[in-house]
Amino acid sequence: MKIAVIGTGYVGLVVGTCLSEMGNDVICVDNDKNKLELLKKGIVPIFEPGLEELIKTNTKNNRLSFSDDLKSAVEKSQIIYIAVGTPQGEDGSADMKYVYAVAEEIAESMNEYKIIVDKSTVPVGTAEALTKFIKSKTDVEFDIVSNPEFLKQGAAVDDFLRPDRIVLGTDSDKARDIMMNLYAPFVRNQNPIITMDAKSAEMVKYASNSFLAVKISYANEIANLCEKVGANADMVRLGMCADTRIGTKFLYPGLGYGGSCFPKDVKALLKTAKEHGTQCPIIQSADDTNKRQRLIFVQKITNFYANDLTGKTFAIWGLSFKPKTNDMREAPSITIINELLKRGAKVQAYDPKAFDSARIIFGDKITYVDSAYEALKNADCMLLLTEWNEFRKPDFEKIKELLKTPVIFDGRNQYNRELLLEKGFKYFSIGKR
Repeated sequence: MKIAVIGTGYVGLVVGTCLSEMGNDVICVDNDKNKLELLKKGIVPIFEPGLEELIKTNTKNNRLSFSDDLKSAVEKSQIIYIAVGTPQGEDGSADMKYVYAVAEEIAESMNEYKIIVDKSTVPVGTAEALTKFIKSKTDVEFDIVSNPEFLKQGAAVDDFLRPDRIVLGTDSDKARDIMMNLYAPFVRNQNPIITMDAKSAEMVKYASNSFLAVKISYANEIANLCEKVGANADMVRLGMCADTRIGTKFLYPGLGYGGSCFPKDVKALLKTAKEHGTQCPIIQSADDTNKRQRLIFVQKITNFYANDLTGKTFAIWGLSFKPKTNDMREAPSITIINELLKRGAKVQAYDPKAFDSARIIFGDKITYVDSAYEALKNADCMLLLTEWNEFRKPDFEKIKELLKTPVIFDGRNQYNRELLLEKGFKYFSIGKR
């Protein structure tokens, strides 16, 4: 099929690349010419496992191309994906200016029937509003399909190629049949393509991410209570997850959720509820707990140092909001490092992929080093903030040798408490006294 993907951000780049991998002819469109030139050379601006290799392969085989000519891409394509950003406004709502700007250009460029797929995360009712908007700009026939994305950063390529489910929101039989044909190669393992009305499809994304956010905040609230009563949050989790009604995922206590989706989608859903005269107190509580969790971790540190961090040097392992990505949007590390700096501390940080993102945020306020162990040199303690694989089985004797004092604050519950205590460390984690 002939496909155009408007926007080469995180979602658009993964969508366009993976669609081309299945033999479709895909044009990825963006107005950033510098980014396009890099992509044409196989240089990918984001880190996502497997993505760079697929881009190079499909570009070489002429199934994937990059362009700033939106009009030409629309004219050549039957299916057009809108995958531009919907950044969070000050009131928590999604800023739709980029979506409507692209929709207007699509309307002015259509030469025959098109399917316009809304892949951006948008408020409920967007498909209906866009339909009216585009009809006011053109007489060419089209259908809009709401097709929310469920891509986990660090596993996005695999998520798209082997999805748990695909959700299509449309009342058009013609558009539904074409989209189901497009996605048929992705569900050969019999995972479902679920069709519904557009408003329900738009709600699915917000409802799913907010539910997972609630699970994470619930795990953290239970962990914080475990510390107070002397229980072990890891053991409590095991006991809970053995119940098949509860399941095993997203119940790990830690520093809370971050990234481009959960924080934004939670706030957008709360804004939608407010606009329609209702409340979502459980979801609001999850958002409040998530913000508080990072400060609770900082409080552990300040308590240990008797509320005086002046001149203390902290070795940070991990800056990205999760492993296998360079994304630092809403990362717990931002809050924690800013709080440490505010209290007069110094920071030496290492992350396998996120230094470019970190420099945009922190500039020269912190020191960036080339390895995890280098970060430890002359530091007063080590903070584990992101659970990259290379941090899972470190040399604790070397850590002890490099640190001024053997102190670890583990924000991801990665290490064996008893082992570290035996080795002479002072060790603090989440959910254990």
